[in-house]
Amino acid sequence: MPRPRIVVAAVALLGVMTACSNTQESQQQHNEPSDAQSSTAELQRYYQQSLDWENCKSYTTTPRSEELFGAEGLECARLTVPLDYDEPEGETAKIGVLRRSASDEQARIGSLVLNPGGPGGSGMQSAAARVSGVKSTELGGKFDLVGFDPRGVGASTPRVECLTPTEKDAARQNSEVITSDGAVERIERENRRYAEKCAERSGEKLLANVGTASVARDMDVLRAALGDEKLTYLGYSYGTLLGNEYASRFPDRVRAMVLDGAVAPGEWDQTEMQLEQAAGFQQAFDSFAQWCARQQRCALGSDPDRAVQRFHEITRPLIGNPASTVYDGRKLSYADAQTGLVQAMYTKQYWKPLNAGLARLANGDGSTLLRLADLYHGRAEDGSYSNMMAAHQAVLCVDANRIGGRQQQRELNRKYRQAAPFTDDGHPISSARGRCAFWPLPETGDKPEPRPGKLPATVVISTTGDPATPYENGRELAEALGGRLLTYEGEGHGVFLGDNDCVNKAGTRYLVELQAPEQGKRCSA
Repeated sequence: MPRPRIVVAAVALLGVMTACSNTQESQQQHNEPSDAQSSTAELQRYYQQSLDWENCKSYTTTPRSEELFGAEGLECARLTVPLDYDEPEGETAKIGVLRRSASDEQARIGSLVLNPGGPGGSGMQSAAARVSGVKSTELGGKFDLVGFDPRGVGASTPRVECLTPTEKDAARQNSEVITSDGAVERIERENRRYAEKCAERSGEKLLANVGTASVARDMDVLRAALGDEKLTYLGYSYGTLLGNEYASRFPDRVRAMVLDGAVAPGEWDQTEMQLEQAAGFQQAFDSFAQWCARQQRCALGSDPDRAVQRFHEITRPLIGNPASTVYDGRKLSYADAQTGLVQAMYTKQYWKPLNAGLARLANGDGSTLLRLADLYHGRAEDGSYSNMMAAHQAVLCVDANRIGGRQQQRELNRKYRQAAPFTDDGHPISSARGRCAFWPLPETGDKPEPRPGKLPATVVISTTGDPATPYENGRELAEALGGRLLTYEGEGHGVFLGDNDCVNKAGTRYLVELQAPEQGKRCSA
């Protein structure tokens, strides 16, 4: 899922596939790259590799993956890809891959490759987490469920590394108001140093090749290594951007794609994306406030029109005065209070905890909101962090058009605050530029245009109340791909394989039978 820009008082902190024949001749025929797809003979050794499946224990990188990867029926492997596709004989990267095999071998269609978004999300963890809900379904019977950690992420090596856990905790506490010239200079020095640490600890070679274009090419190597003639793909949020990239580069190698929570096609513009998300999260905040007002006790009060004001009353005192929590002396900063709210906007499942957390904060206890912010940042109870946010930053900085000078930054912040009043800290608007302004590597260039005439039917799912990727994005992506738009009338970010039978049935029928939903199909919560 594309991560929204969290506006705080001081710092912008920062989704029919046919198995190949067993004969070597057939395997090479299906898996060799074509020159028409910008592949060369030098890449054949990558396309012709086989995966050595094994126990997933050595692939764990977080407490959550340790919990998930021990489930019965899971196996893991490492895929070798060029670190730089322009230098296929040079350094390589290892991509972590997790699989749960189809339960009905006779009915097996192929692999269903999943990306959960981010950028920076672990596809291995996402696939492992979905096994229990999918294994007894038609999808679980007919598809191998496959998740991979994109280059730089999780179990893939080399990894993007920027800050230590101690440094991350400290950065999250910074809620100084940054309107003075001196404070702007200091924050920009910190953001420059962050970028330098990413280069020092990750390596510039990885950072230069961590973008969406490289990951899409990795997906094609993965498709071949899995033994699939064509790709069946499920992408959420940023994963829709990745799916669009793959479809644009390899349209003749797509069997089916479900793209849920769409990023709009075309160039990834930071300013446009952030303002769209600002409006989306304000819409989600308003929906939460209306829901909250109907509860017996609502921390924001019984009048939704005053919810933003009440939220400010609860959270603004945190600027310079963090709230106590029950977690080993940790405190809740203003930045983390905003982050905790945003985390809860992704799904209605967190609305009750958010209401309780705001009520506790009003009484001086920031514990619940801190835990919500920890979820967003990938912080485990033992104090360790996943590298999700570091990878997110790295991909964003090389993929998206960057913001220019301070005046442009100030104007963006003004428009952002206007679009999302809940983010207003009550102080003058800042001009401090974010981390991408100081990134030591250039942007990766233009994106390829979709070629709908060469693509099979695709399905885009878009939610009317999606906070992170507005509904219109889905309409635009479906049109660009020449695909079908399935509308979900409800709240949240990403719905397929959730608890809505209408969406699940439509998506499953498409993936299994290649029958796209009828034009204009809508499902309700």
